[in-house]
Amino acid sequence: AQLAESGGGSEKPGGSLRLSCVGSEYPYTKYCMAWFRQTPGKEREVVASIDHEARTTYADFAKGRFTISKEEAKNTMYLQMNSLKPEDSAMYYCASVNGRFWCGGGWDSPSMYDDWGQGTQVTVSA
Repeated sequence: AQLAESGGGSEKPGGSLRLSCVGSEYPYTKYCMAWFRQTPGKEREVVASIDHEARTTYADFAKGRFTISKEEAKNTMYLQMNSLKPEDSAMYYCASVNGRFWCGGGWDSPSMYDDWGQGTQVTVSA
């Protein structure tokens, strides 16, 4: 079982990108999943999470600009990123809490998540 991100790339400030996270060999999207990001020298930080019932939670910096969603039939999770800023530049990872329907407390802690993708790089610059 594994997760695989795609959709990263270079974009200008104010632009948009849509990241995808495809799961294989395990029904990841039935459970709590999240997007994290990390820049060199910094800790991995949560971007947003989505649970079994598609309820979502966002980090403050993501509210109003990013949207997390999923398609269970495709075992795929998405992150629509709009109004991108240079400070959004990072490696973006998807992660899952296997067998846990609701994210709940600790949703923003990387240690809660079991499986991770390899990451997709997002670079925002003029």
